[in-house]
Amino acid sequence: MSERILLTTTSYQDTPGPHHDLLAAAGFEVVRERGPLPESRMLELAGEFDAFLCGDDAITQAVIDKSLPRLKVLSKYGIGLDKIDVEYATSKKLPVLFTPGVNHTTVAEHTFGLLIGITKHIVTVAAAARQGEWKRVTGHEILGKTMGIIGLGRIGKEVAIRAKAFGMPVIAYDIYWDGAFAEEHGVTRCDSMDDVLKQADVVSLHCFLSDETRGMINTAKIAEMRDGVIVLNCARGELVETADMAAALESGKVGGYGADVLDEEPPPADHPLLHAPNSVITSHIGSRTYESVVRQASRATLNLINFLKGDPDFIQANKFES
Repeated sequence: MSERILLTTTSYQDTPGPHHDLLAAAGFEVVRERGPLPESRMLELAGEFDAFLCGDDAITQAVIDKSLPRLKVLSKYGIGLDKIDVEYATSKKLPVLFTPGVNHTTVAEHTFGLLIGITKHIVTVAAAARQGEWKRVTGHEILGKTMGIIGLGRIGKEVAIRAKAFGMPVIAYDIYWDGAFAEEHGVTRCDSMDDVLKQADVVSLHCFLSDETRGMINTAKIAEMRDGVIVLNCARGELVETADMAAALESGKVGGYGADVLDEEPPPADHPLLHAPNSVITSHIGSRTYESVVRQASRATLNLINFLKGDPDFIQANKFES
């Protein structure tokens, strides 16, 4: 009997490409849902599958408990694991696979799309033009402005490269510092996140969500930033305290907030950041390009297939003794 797979990621399902043929050729029984799924729906489905090919679905301790012993593996489409209780999965010897190194170009490009959109007021004037209003607003250059990157991993590095191309000095902070990259691309190392916040004209967040990083951008940290700073967030919405950022935009302390992520997705119509001044919010599409989706989906599918057939060519996020 073939393995039964739960596929939930919508970009995987909606984007044509060879990943569909790869999955079909594996001979699995595939059940499709439109994620990201809340814990309540995951609990309804749990226990009937040999593997999850998942996105940002809530895979909690309760979901894992109900899924075992049948569930053999979680194959995550993407790199963000904060919706999965990885620690509990590890304690249960449940492998969690993921796809690092496949979406950094796309997310970095989106980050700069948000930055240009804010500094040139593109969203505002384009919307006005559609309504027949020829609105002319004075913007800002980014040439010479200091780009501060928090999290100099794969995506952060791609942002740094693009910032240098735009003539922006780059400063950064990361616990795991890549000195060779920084020297090659002229990135100045900061000793702490606070040093970045105090010196940057643009702060771009590229770190994982954890207990330590949740709410890391809040009223106290915003107070350390330069007046009129632009904050970019293509990582996780929960890195930023929503109410604090909305208040800073209203006061003008923060000159612009560009985010592809929010603390609640999809957001309610009255979410404060949807209506705050100089706030540009996109619907978590930073890695959703035809090129990136195919790379992510193919890697996630290969991870799944190879794990189930005993081929060691898969990328595992959690480690435990066999």
